[in-house]
Amino acid sequence: MTDRFIEVSLDKRGVSCTAKLLDDRAPLTCNAVWDALPLGGDVYHAKYARNEIYALVPPFAPQEPPLENPTITPIPGDLCYFTFSDTQLATKSYGYEHDAKHQGRATVVDLALFYERNNLLINGDAGWVPGIVWGAVVDGLDRMADACQDLWRAGALGETLNFRRA
Repeated sequence: MTDRFIEVSLDKRGVSCTAKLLDDRAPLTCNAVWDALPLGGDVYHAKYARNEIYALVPPFAPQEPPLENPTITPIPGDLCYFTFSDTQLATKSYGYEHDAKHQGRATVVDLALFYERNNLLINGDAGWVPGIVWGAVVDGLDRMADACQDLWRAGALGETLNFRRA
């Protein structure tokens, strides 16, 4: 199989990086994402997992992928896929506004980029939250990490996280 690559971008900040799909480790997830591209939405910076940005999108796979290539300790450059129910993301402490685009969906897909070390996928309400590692950044992580730090400090309002075929 030929390697497949995507562009991950923060459009307002004008920064992007390139990631390779991990078809050999998460083939079902990679196929589901690839077939649905482009994907994206409002960007959020993690509160619990530390060095993570993510977008919440409607489910797009004919069937949610199984937990293939799972992790609870993502490393810099990992792209992860999570599936949540609407009630899992409805707790006020998560900081989502009432008019957030994912509100009211029975299932929510979280597409995440981890940009620095020392991440641990544990949630105070739910415990361990394993994710599927489906991609790895191969170029531009340094630029993206700088933009993610700016997003953390300056705010995420008006910014989008997007995934497109490269």
